Amino acid sequence: MSDRASALTAFLARSGWGSAERHHLAGDASDRRYERLRLGGATAVLMDNPPGGADDPAAFSAMARHLRELGLSAPAILAEDLDQGFLLLEDLGDDLFARLVHADPSREAELYTAAADVLLHLQAAAPPPGLPNLSAEDWASAAGFALDWYAFAATGTRPDQAGFRAALTQALTAYADGPRVLILRDFHAENLIWLPGRQGLARVGLLDFQLAQLGQPGYDLVSLLQDARRDVNPDTEARVIAHFVATVGTDPQTFAAQYATLGAQRALRILGVFVRLGIVAAKPGYLTLIPRVWSQLQTNLTHPVLADLRAVCDRLLPAPTPDLLQKICTQCPPTPSL
Repeated sequence: MSDRASALTAFLARSGWGSAERHHLAGDASDRRYERLRLGGATAVLMDNPPGGADDPAAFSAMARHLRELGLSAPAILAEDLDQGFLLLEDLGDDLFARLVHADPSREAELYTAAADVLLHLQAAAPPPGLPNLSAEDWASAAGFALDWYAFAATGTRPDQAGFRAALTQALTAYADGPRVLILRDFHAENLIWLPGRQGLARVGLLDFQLAQLGQPGYDLVSLLQDARRDVNPDTEARVIAHFVATVGTDPQTFAAQYATLGAQRALRILGVFVRLGIVAAKPGYLTLIPRVWSQLQTNLTHPVLADLRAVCDRLLPAPTPDLLQKICTQCPPTPSL
């Protein structure tokens, strides 16, 4: 037994779950893995989050407590060993939004409106202190993953980023650099669970928020409605945006410019992240999601305020044709995807 496996066994014993049945539950784009534990009639979820990675289990624990203080359904922390990166969490079940909508597409607008209401509540509250607060230049730099990974894998050359960063920084500064709110960043249908036995906002279970930071009100809404993993009905997107805008009381045209700018930034970064996951993390299955993200990017770039950024992207980023994606795939280790 490895040292980490021994430490995990000891953690479960200390927590009263040493004799529980353990079943692999899920993994994701990070180094985290999850197990569902069963002990008698009770269940819990084990998060195994090795220390030293990009995701901090202490950040997850602290944000979970903050969200619960706001009346939201983050999982309760049942036990934790933050030095080792072990968390024992309340089991919120399996009714992911993605599964429910796949089974019954007519529920999409209902569920997504409920998720938007969670964002409205979250953003109306004061964020906890000490969260990262990136500048427009920082957000533009993060989108440079599109050049460093996607463009490089596609063309064999790494484009100069000066014009790209300048165009994106200008757009972010002008249209998406206002007062900050708390954003969860990975707010989408595979990280949201429907809890019909609860009331109001608590019906929306929240799973992935350890990278929470300060950002713009539209960012998590873009994450929800421009999902890299599934197509959202355009009518649902329009209805939820209108609901969000009306509730906040902001000008629809102003918000549309923010939404498109944040959507472009996010799509650009994801293009690079997915290629990096394939080439570095041996997860080439993420390449199959690139055409959807590319389509979202192109939609965002049609907004008139992004004309300069669109010209730069048209020049530097080739379209993800089947041949190009196959070229990138050949650069990935031949291991299981996703």
